[in-house]
Amino acid sequence: MRPLPETDALSPEAFAERSALGQPFVMRGLAADWPLVHAGQESAQAALGLLASLDSGAPADVMLAPPEIDGRFFYGPDLRGYNFTRQKAPLSAVAAKLVELASEPSPTAVYAGAAETRQHMPRFDAAHPLPHAETQRDARSRVWLSNKTEVATHFDLSDNIAVVGLGRRQFTLFPPQATENLYVGPLNNTLAGQPVSMPDPLRPDFATYPRFENALELAQTAELAPGDAIFIPTLWWHHVAALDPVNVLVNYWYNDAARGGGFLALVHAMLAIRDQPFEQREAWRHWFEHFVFGQEAPHAADHLPAHAQGVNGPASPQRDEMIRQFLLKVLGATG
Repeated sequence: MRPLPETDALSPEAFAERSALGQPFVMRGLAADWPLVHAGQESAQAALGLLASLDSGAPADVMLAPPEIDGRFFYGPDLRGYNFTRQKAPLSAVAAKLVELASEPSPTAVYAGAAETRQHMPRFDAAHPLPHAETQRDARSRVWLSNKTEVATHFDLSDNIAVVGLGRRQFTLFPPQATENLYVGPLNNTLAGQPVSMPDPLRPDFATYPRFENALELAQTAELAPGDAIFIPTLWWHHVAALDPVNVLVNYWYNDAARGGGFLALVHAMLAIRDQPFEQREAWRHWFEHFVFGQEAPHAADHLPAHAQGVNGPASPQRDEMIRQFLLKVLGATG
């Protein structure tokens, strides 16, 4: 593992330029002026009190687990279930529970994640601006509250700016090319959305997952303090460990142009192509290279007049709608 690249706080313009390179990096002190960060410098209770004062009362999704899991929310031993239960509670109730548990040596693990602030804390954004996200397409702030817990290694289908508001967080990132050595878990039975990697980077079991050593050679890591932020590009795997008795993270997902369609296309390709004879799979590999992955793929229909290019023409709202209608027609005919 090597350290993640880092920089001091960037302007929104400098951030846009650097993030366009598609590589992760840490921005130290990006949100150092947030009221949440300042309140946390006084105490965790003060920071949670600030969040509670903004709470709309809407119930948020909460995960609870016994002390025996050591903060690692994951599957049960047989992968038929999970080692945690799900409940709903307002964020102010979650905050109060975290304060109550903070002094216990082996507390119940508590994790409330991905709560949209516009629903749960509608006044949060006005007091905690982040211009770097505000200019991005579909960026919305979400808040995460927990005690000392771990989020299993997973990926997102969009770019991500994550800001530490309270407590310390350790991020361990793996590039997409590490996927083959990450021992991906079930694609359709997941912990909280996206598939996860089965090995634990903090307690690697090389006897069970020997290729994971190769993944760790590509890993990058950093510990973030309150006010620090990290940019995580689309499809980069990341493990996140909240290190303190009380922790708050705010993140902004954005730029999922395909609305998760790439993952669905992958699963459909598993049904339609993966189990075909080798010769057919190789033939489809050439098709995908020509029409999807190749450098000249956007120009695959350039030899046709514009009105005849159809679904393989250049990107446009009209082309996208044509593809949707074509898929609906074809899938409807085969359903």
